[in-house]
Amino acid sequence: MADHDEIIDKERSKSAFKYVEDVAPGLRLEMDLDKIHHTSISDFQEVQVIDSYFGKTLVTDGKTQSTAHDEFVYHESLVHPPLFWSALLSGTTQPDGTRIPGSAPKSVFIGGGGELATAREVLKHNSIERLVMVDIDPKVLEVCKRYMPEWGGEAVASHPKMELIVGDAHKYLMETEEKFDVIIMDISDPIEAGPGIALYTQEFYQRTSEVLSKPNGVFVTQAGSADFIPHPHAFPEDDDDDNKESWCFSPILNTLATVFDHSIPYTVPVPSFGECWGFVMAFNGDAKEARALADLPYEVIDNLIEERIEAVPGVPDHKYRSKGVKFLTGTEKGSEALKHYDGVTHRGLFSLSKSLRIAMKSDKRIMTVDNPVFMY
Repeated sequence: MADHDEIIDKERSKSAFKYVEDVAPGLRLEMDLDKIHHTSISDFQEVQVIDSYFGKTLVTDGKTQSTAHDEFVYHESLVHPPLFWSALLSGTTQPDGTRIPGSAPKSVFIGGGGELATAREVLKHNSIERLVMVDIDPKVLEVCKRYMPEWGGEAVASHPKMELIVGDAHKYLMETEEKFDVIIMDISDPIEAGPGIALYTQEFYQRTSEVLSKPNGVFVTQAGSADFIPHPHAFPEDDDDDNKESWCFSPILNTLATVFDHSIPYTVPVPSFGECWGFVMAFNGDAKEARALADLPYEVIDNLIEERIEAVPGVPDHKYRSKGVKFLTGTEKGSEALKHYDGVTHRGLFSLSKSLRIAMKSDKRIMTVDNPVFMY
């Protein structure tokens, strides 16, 4: 009997609820679903908070948005390169090429960012005087504050430098008379049924260029999948290919290049997404500035981190521990307040693989209101 019970227990241990996510055509991530903290449907999307292989996870419309395992990789990569670049653009360059940062950035706009982690990273910059964040879905904000305080929670939402607005980021930027040093778009992917497609168009990017401060204004957006070795599904095979569920990394890059002097791609591996993730930074200025951004000496970034970065008090750190990742108490300064980004990491972000660079050059698509490009 004991042997029979042991066999039954062994078989039961193999059974579990599963979290399955479609990553690309023919590719799925499957992992154990350990716990469901929350599930609901807002006016815009289905919202879930679960525990999985990657720890606590925010899922919207069946897509992983953020996990305890690696959210800091995504958010630090999205925020710190454009903010530090704005600082350097606002400063001066010495005859020997040394860059002296200026007082920017002082004002930042975030479109989306419902987890509040993007705002958390912005508020680590001691130069910030004003942060405006506009997210369209109050349910996501409510759920994240309650179930995911480690991402920012009430400590960020009620921060004295923060103005948190529930509303339409597109409408806000179209109507505002305010100028921002940096605009960060941390929004849902441009999927056909999603609420964010208007925020990936040439028309919208033109407006953001008008809202940015001069000469140090910097725009950045998350730009979806950007694998080191691109899969054939990622790009149309020819000009007549009407594939509407491909990558959007190169179309976003191309579209921003029609509005700004410089449109710079960069990527970072995000394990919980099952692939590398892309970002595009855009700004105006001299032609040599584009190469300078990617080639910044690591000492420049490390010095900026030591001078400007301070942890946000009151944000609890993740109980989930990724190996090699430090624990933050909220009192750290400089490099101790960051888990991922530093001078060495910065240069790696802008080192795209040869195959990815070649594939992106072949993609000429531009995203407009009349001709959108949808991501899988």
